Amino acid sequence: MSDALLSALAEALAELVTNVETCDGAVLDPDTAVKWLEGTAHTLDLLDAADRRTLDGLFREVALRRPPGPRRTELLKVSGGFGLTEDAHAAVCEAVLDRARLFAATVRDADPTTPVPTCPGWSLADLTRHLGTVHRWAEHLVRTRSSTRVLAREVPLDPPADPALQPDWLVAGAERFAAVVGAADPDAPVWSPGSDPHVRHYPRHVLFETLVHLVDAQLAVSGTADPLDPATAEAAVDHFLREAPYVPRIAEPLAQLGRDGSALRLTARDTGAVWTLVLGGGGFTWSRSNGASAGVQPATGVEADTAGELLLLLHRRHPADDPRFTHTGDRGLLDDWLAATVL
Repeated sequence: MSDALLSALAEALAELVTNVETCDGAVLDPDTAVKWLEGTAHTLDLLDAADRRTLDGLFREVALRRPPGPRRTELLKVSGGFGLTEDAHAAVCEAVLDRARLFAATVRDADPTTPVPTCPGWSLADLTRHLGTVHRWAEHLVRTRSSTRVLAREVPLDPPADPALQPDWLVAGAERFAAVVGAADPDAPVWSPGSDPHVRHYPRHVLFETLVHLVDAQLAVSGTADPLDPATAEAAVDHFLREAPYVPRIAEPLAQLGRDGSALRLTARDTGAVWTLVLGGGGFTWSRSNGASAGVQPATGVEADTAGELLLLLHRRHPADDPRFTHTGDRGLLDDWLAATVL
């Protein structure tokens, strides 16, 4: 793509966003405007750090080409509105630490032998050790910039023998993860288990795993879990679908489904996100839209009030028969998908 074309596209987007933001409510329904802008924001959020910085610069250039005045002022808000001026990489690392601390607080006073219903065969002590291992393993990979796979058993973990000391051990590992990975160049190459062999893979990957295991801990301790942030949950669903083809335990069963051409639609009512999955070619393709999807409706669909509930369905933390889910069409397809993608 030429610099001229890239600049023109950035200018068109900045002007369109500014027109939507400043449009009179009598001309454009505010709820519709918000839905449009949220959909654009989710798309831009998938860009890597370098592209986000580039787009921020292009948006600023567009604004500064205008003479001083209200229009320039509004155009200068575009980058901030999409979070392009924020250090998203460091923010996600801090979010990992925040959730890890909450996990530790959840399990600290609980019996470490308490079973974890959503992780059959595991106790709270097992769950805590696993999550602490994830943090230390990811930190090790980023710190060493490993170009090849490193197994968790090859990483110095030093877990305490006393389960009562595990919560502090977990927090210490999360603190080191946030410090080391947050300070690293997100565009630096490093081996990853998924689609993106760069440092930027790890903050989101570890955040989403920490979120799901926090739910595990809360359900084990109290039987209920805190609602997940809608935007974070939506990004986590994207991450799950994007990385699934790279996980052999998922990719291989999917290739054996024999459901080529079948489509599965997941809908979150809180964010309006609609994920459409089409099986075929030994795997699947997927897309996400916000609001009503165009085209032929697939035979199978599942809806939930929140993106968080869909995320927990994909991770088998909620059964498909749970009344929080509404089903349409061929239920067997959903069951086949869930059976093939279990981790």
